[in-house]
Amino acid sequence: MSFSPPLALRAPQGPGAATGKGDPIPCAVVRVWEAAEADSATPGLEWLLLCDQPVTDFAQAQACARQYVSRWLIEDFHKALKTGLGAEKLQLQTAERLFAAVALLSVVALALVDMREKSRLQPDLPATAAGLEATFLRVLALRSHRPVQTVRDVYDALCGHLGRKGDGPPGWQTLWRGLMSLRLLVEGVRLATQLDQP
Repeated sequence: MSFSPPLALRAPQGPGAATGKGDPIPCAVVRVWEAAEADSATPGLEWLLLCDQPVTDFAQAQACARQYVSRWLIEDFHKALKTGLGAEKLQLQTAERLFAAVALLSVVALALVDMREKSRLQPDLPATAAGLEATFLRVLALRSHRPVQTVRDVYDALCGHLGRKGDGPPGWQTLWRGLMSLRLLVEGVRLATQLDQP
């Protein structure tokens, strides 16, 4: 990892103004790269990060790189919110209603992202770590006709993932539909327990 002294970028072209007509943009450049192995045909990754915060030491450069690493998880959250939960398809007429709906959907999107990350990074955690209540886990095991003991089992059963060699990971829409279907089944189970027995 390396970093540059403070720089000033030429202002971009704006409406009614040519390139460089505005004030320069202060920034720092942080370079992060992998050392390529001598026998590897594939070059290592390299990032050149532009940062609007001053970078004067290694700790600040490292903080900039860590922020950039978290960008992918943030992008995934937005994809879950938009693609999976359909936040962009809401036909609400006022900003207040849209903000309230997105706030509620954000909680669900965050739970989905958390479940997917755990299924990738900590797949052997117990199923209870997936963030679902015990009733959800029991219904999911009955519906999928297979044991649901780990976070990975929960994720695969929720998505209907068969785990074949050529299958890619399920997308956000598949995960959202699986969760909605499970919620309906659990609601049915809860209602069924309230029926009077003949």
